[in-house]
Amino acid sequence: METSPTGADPRPSLPTDPSLRPLRAVVDLGAIVANWKTFQRLSGAAECAAVVKADAYGFGATPVAQALARAGARSFFTATIGEAMAVREALGPGPAIIVLNGPAPGEEGAFRGPGLVPCINSLGQAARWSQSRGGACVAQIDTGMNRLGLRPEEATEAAALLREEPPFLAMSHLACASDPANPMNEEQRARFIAAAAAFPQARRSLAASAGAQLGAAFHFDMIRPGVGLYGWDGMDCAATPLACAAVVTAPVLQRRKVRSGETCGYGATFLAPGDLDAAIIACGYADGFFRTGSGRAAVAFGGEALPVLGRISMDLLIVDASACPALAEGDRVEIIGPTIAAEAAAAAAGTIAYEIFTTCVGRAGKSYRHAAF
Repeated sequence: METSPTGADPRPSLPTDPSLRPLRAVVDLGAIVANWKTFQRLSGAAECAAVVKADAYGFGATPVAQALARAGARSFFTATIGEAMAVREALGPGPAIIVLNGPAPGEEGAFRGPGLVPCINSLGQAARWSQSRGGACVAQIDTGMNRLGLRPEEATEAAALLREEPPFLAMSHLACASDPANPMNEEQRARFIAAAAAFPQARRSLAASAGAQLGAAFHFDMIRPGVGLYGWDGMDCAATPLACAAVVTAPVLQRRKVRSGETCGYGATFLAPGDLDAAIIACGYADGFFRTGSGRAAVAFGGEALPVLGRISMDLLIVDASACPALAEGDRVEIIGPTIAAEAAAAAAGTIAYEIFTTCVGRAGKSYRHAAF
């Protein structure tokens, strides 16, 4: 455990400006567009929307949404109204920007000016939205996650409350789409079809990134890829090939010799079995390189994986650089990219690629390779 001699908390607050950290990400907007087009081909006749919540999973909602809009995306999903306002400012009028969380009490009027579309997730939201004469909306139906959404048996009452301007889209979300064999996928699909019948004029949407890979029966009128846009298919088994959308790097601060029998890092958890060359990297759990990856994670240089030695610190990690004698102070190693895929980094840290994206990519200072149209 890291301690301070004075007993004070040694952890500084994370700077709000990621450029103050040494972590850097080059985001490939062309790869994100290519991934969206992959899902567009999968969707057949259904519309392919784009989920850009959580600052486009850490990749930057403004440049990502602009690139996807230029490529032809016409519907965008955010989690909050604040996110939606930023996307509207980036895109201007035209595209539908749908807010998954829906309107909080008293927030209904804030949707009208910028033309934002709320998901209606409860009868209370339906009543308030109708009373405010808010306009276009989406009916979100919970078919098994017990997360956001109307219960299926509430759909008819919600339709009555929203009869002045019925929802143009009815949607739900699959709990187990990453496992194609899970019977809950078909159970949710059946519940969705039955509940969505309460909104006969509405288009329908059930599938996000993983659900879109379950086949045409799950596509309905719109699919909503999220994590798939950013390079991970979201499946438990290998499925759709996707392009790497960002390369995250950090600099080497020092090379040093570690002698046989010496230890590395807090807690002396790594004991060198022989002499080795170590490199000290300016990256740690303050950058989203999770401490749970201690002794299991790796970085890369020149396509060579360099294993982490001992515990990951807040701002530093130690790697075995013996296989890369050319690696020098000031060089940058790959944290996530073509050698260290996000799902591999996630597995080493005991988490999922979503969290790697939103933290490690999200906290990095970013530059962009722009898509060609």
